[in-house]
Amino acid sequence: MNKGIPNMQKLDPKTDGRSVDIVAENIEKLKTLFPEVFNEGGIDFDALKETLGEYIDGREERYNFTWNGKSKARWLAQTPSTGTLRPCPEESVNWDTTQNLFIEGDNLEVLKLLQKSYYKKVKMIYIDPPYNTGNDFIYPDDFRDNIKNYLELTGQVDDEGRKLSTNPEKSGRYHTDWLNMMFPRLKLARNLLRDDGVIFISIDDNEVVNLRKICDEVFGEENFVAEIVWKKRSTPPNDKIIGAQHEYLTVYCKNADSLNINLRSRTKDQIARYKNPDNHPKGTWTPGDLMANVKGGRYVESLYFPIVNPRTGQEHFPSSNGNWRFNKEKIDELIKKNEIYFGDDDHGRPKLKRFLCDVKEGITWTTLWDFVPFNTSGSQEMVSIFGNLTTFENPKPTGLIIEAVKMGLNNDDIILDFFSGSCSTAHSILNLNKEDNGNRKFIMVQLPEPCDEKLEAFKAGYETIAEIGKERIRRVIKKFKEEDPDYEGDLGFKVFKLDSTNIKPWDVNFNNFERTLDDYITNIKDSRSEHDILYEILLKYGLELTLPIEERNIAGKIVFVIGYGALIICLADDITLETVEGIAGLKKELQPEIMRVVFKDMGFKDDVVKTNAVQILKLAGIEDVKSL
Repeated sequence: MNKGIPNMQKLDPKTDGRSVDIVAENIEKLKTLFPEVFNEGGIDFDALKETLGEYIDGREERYNFTWNGKSKARWLAQTPSTGTLRPCPEESVNWDTTQNLFIEGDNLEVLKLLQKSYYKKVKMIYIDPPYNTGNDFIYPDDFRDNIKNYLELTGQVDDEGRKLSTNPEKSGRYHTDWLNMMFPRLKLARNLLRDDGVIFISIDDNEVVNLRKICDEVFGEENFVAEIVWKKRSTPPNDKIIGAQHEYLTVYCKNADSLNINLRSRTKDQIARYKNPDNHPKGTWTPGDLMANVKGGRYVESLYFPIVNPRTGQEHFPSSNGNWRFNKEKIDELIKKNEIYFGDDDHGRPKLKRFLCDVKEGITWTTLWDFVPFNTSGSQEMVSIFGNLTTFENPKPTGLIIEAVKMGLNNDDIILDFFSGSCSTAHSILNLNKEDNGNRKFIMVQLPEPCDEKLEAFKAGYETIAEIGKERIRRVIKKFKEEDPDYEGDLGFKVFKLDSTNIKPWDVNFNNFERTLDDYITNIKDSRSEHDILYEILLKYGLELTLPIEERNIAGKIVFVIGYGALIICLADDITLETVEGIAGLKKELQPEIMRVVFKDMGFKDDVVKTNAVQILKLAGIEDVKSL
């Protein structure tokens, strides 16, 4: 076996084969802040307590929120993933150009794998997690090996198959199981939010209280934005004493000081209130109150005087319980500028002309959303896409998500939905982009949860919810193309699927050591393609999955050029010096600020080529050369 050549650093499967190690990063941050609390590589917690001083609360009876399994759930969020995301171009639309993603897999593992590539890049998260009604799927995380757990749950490993479970109240862990499922996912999701980012979570009364508590812990109580009440039904259900007509959108931000949300657009009726009957040069206006908002009718001498209509001489005093908004000098100035309105007949009480050009570009959002479609609209949308095929129970209407997107997302931003279900969020983004020529991008994540075998969708070939979601996006895209063939927006999405790493683990069988050595002549799994390995390397380097990738043929070998030369990957066998020299030439041609090169460790024709490769690339100014 080739033992490896000095100067070409290998990607270590134990470290580079995992997602970002959050614990290690946190320790490094702590070491930077408080180097004095580290002793012989460990943390001296007594010294840390002394350093923090009065901020330590050592009392047992203190305000906190806990449940059985919370520590394990926190630990689970910090455990790196050993999985990867395998590309599926055959299930995608416009693979080479799209910036949208659909990732099929357990969202906990997917969120871990996205930590490097999408850290602080997501402007908005919208999720519609299981409501914990006793029938909803609860993700049964395995604290030992989540990738194996995922493969077994989805029938990819265990021939007998393992049923996905529900969370009945009689289990005795009704709220606990739900909290253990949500807590690590929210912690990981927060890392992906930009500093000005915001998260919207759909929820009902079953867990809204617990959701607020864990969000206070994950995002910070000071970063709570609003609890929006969505009127989801026109009439209450009659199967309860008090029928719920509403659900919630719980909204938190990453950092309240950096929060950036958009105002709500005015409706056509609201804009129609602004008119210009007197052809005022400032444009359209609407009459507004001139009275000051003074509690208790407090008298202010400078604001209490008669306003005289200059045309009629009529005097108008403030109401008995208040004053004018402005002093006499300001009122006289407004009258001179024709910005006080005395009614159509010139005998009414004075009003302030509020010009459309002076007010904010939108209006303030309210916490009561009774202006969006009811939940039945979501089902109707699915019927319009799939016909009478029963596909999904109670999908969220795009009208609801579009309003949230208008508040939280800007034109070129990324939205993440890691409980994507029927993909109402992706549909909403495609709709909005088409409406205003936007360039919003989506990342959908969905577990391939089996469909109910009784559903018509299952009988029609849709075995999982993920399959329904992907097909919905495809059909929406097809419809948009048919309606407007000239539309140039992004009508596509890349599909990836969660799987175990492409790199073989070093697992020695001492009873058949010779066979073990033969198996490790190459450390890449037999069933994996160059493209599988390519995207795993992108994740390990922290590069986005939608970066432009060019395939070059250099001396008969395929060379992948990523991000216009930021990363060069060659996974071919029998690489010669001609290929290496061609790669070196890319540095001068593309002129990236930094170029990194990755080869397959056993891919060189011989050790002489491998040794010279490092020197050739170094002479070209390429210092970062690794082998896989």
